[in-house]
Amino acid sequence: MKDALRLGYIGVGLMGRPMCLRLLAAGYPLTVWNRTAAKLAEVAAKGARPAATPAALARESELILMCVTDQHAAEAVLFGPDGVAAGGAPGKLVVDFSSIAPEAARRFAARLREEHSMGMVDAPVSGGTVGAEQGTLAIMAGGRDEDVERARPVVMHLAQRFTRMGDAGAGQTTKLCNQIIVGSLLPVIAEAVRLAEAAGVDARALPQALKGGFADSLPLQVFGARMAARQFEPALGAVSIMLKDLENAAAVARERGVPLPMARTAAELYRLLVAQGHAEREPSVLVELLSGNR
Repeated sequence: MKDALRLGYIGVGLMGRPMCLRLLAAGYPLTVWNRTAAKLAEVAAKGARPAATPAALARESELILMCVTDQHAAEAVLFGPDGVAAGGAPGKLVVDFSSIAPEAARRFAARLREEHSMGMVDAPVSGGTVGAEQGTLAIMAGGRDEDVERARPVVMHLAQRFTRMGDAGAGQTTKLCNQIIVGSLLPVIAEAVRLAEAAGVDARALPQALKGGFADSLPLQVFGARMAARQFEPALGAVSIMLKDLENAAAVARERGVPLPMARTAAELYRLLVAQGHAEREPSVLVELLSGNR
């Protein structure tokens, strides 16, 4: 792509890898950094340039994209000694696909703007690794309108929808609403699978049988099928990430005085899975918990 915007991408993991591959396929010059350098091999083979530090990446990039595990990782990548801010410059823009607390997103955006004259958009994603591979993610944005629009041409190579929900932090709040729905729905799907199995019904047929009805959903079609088949690899997400998101939602709910009884109950199940050593397994393993397996 001639005269293409120079991009940087931090966090080449489950979601970052397919997103980077799509950006490379679109012709963007791409610099990449990952805490575990070995994970850069595939994207480097496709033309990405590894950077030694996030600061080095920021110096080479006009638009800096990132997708890391949590807000502690995000803060370190942005403001650590070799972080993005150390290599940034006025006018550069950060787009953070990570799922972090809305308060942290507001704080990070304000600090980048006030101390470094850089823009930031919080842009958490929904759609999982399949959506990242196919470029069909739903991305919820928080930030100044001009920053969101500046990022849009790049982000639309990754998403079917990129919706500005408000100022800094609004994208993260929207993602928490998404996670309340998904995180609470998965235990119910697991219950339905177990009930079908116990009653002698072919649980593997449930997703197709219910398709198009009021009970249908993408989680039912994807995770319901995996639960019925006890197919948990390769993992689609992680229990620890779902629990982190529900805990962030609970914190916002406490601040606003909003009860979340269903999300609280779901979080207890994910917490139990973590205690049993399943933190990095996908949430479909809920069906094993309901089967009495540990």
